Amino acid sequence: MHCSIVLDTYARNDLASIEAGLDRAVANGEAFEIYAHDPGRTVSWSELEDVLAAIQRRGLPYFTYAELANRSVTPQAGVVLSFDDAYVGHWLAGADLYAKYGARITFFVAYYDNLDADDRQALHELVTRGHTVEAHSVNHLRAPLYVEQNGLTAYLRNEALPSIEWLEADGFPVTTYAYPYGARTSEIDSAMLDRVPLVRSVSFTWSGVADPCPN
Repeated sequence: MHCSIVLDTYARNDLASIEAGLDRAVANGEAFEIYAHDPGRTVSWSELEDVLAAIQRRGLPYFTYAELANRSVTPQAGVVLSFDDAYVGHWLAGADLYAKYGARITFFVAYYDNLDADDRQALHELVTRGHTVEAHSVNHLRAPLYVEQNGLTAYLRNEALPSIEWLEADGFPVTTYAYPYGARTSEIDSAMLDRVPLVRSVSFTWSGVADPCPN
């Protein structure tokens, strides 16, 4: 059992709301998913540190999606923290902050074929620091719309599978595929789960919701 929340500022989920989700995780023994995109821009460094400190105060462990996919952790209360897309330089800039709070993060990478050598090396550096890298498509397109217009085979061939294969060829074992925008269907899930053990979808919570993870 778990719930999830967007950390990016545009979603207007304040610290109290996030702490409510953390408290629910503690009370119910759940994994609490927190995701964002570009630290320092879509979420400020100070806001991110507030969240990491809140996690630390509750003694919650971090799980990576690889650990969930491989079932290498005992089910318990914890946090699954991820950053999406291709803001690799900004991700690496936070490495000391993550280490300060013992955070382990999953980075879901899109546009991998457009990353330069420095960004690719930065991803390897993040892995050496205890984080993981997973797949997030080639061009960050909505999977159901792409399939509707071009077919499932084309989506797998052009968007999903290259995203996995390029990472694996560069030394990043892929266990999880995160759908851009969280957009998916059961048909696409079935096809993807033939290739990876875990897929990630999300839903978006907007202003006016006091607690996106209610009891």
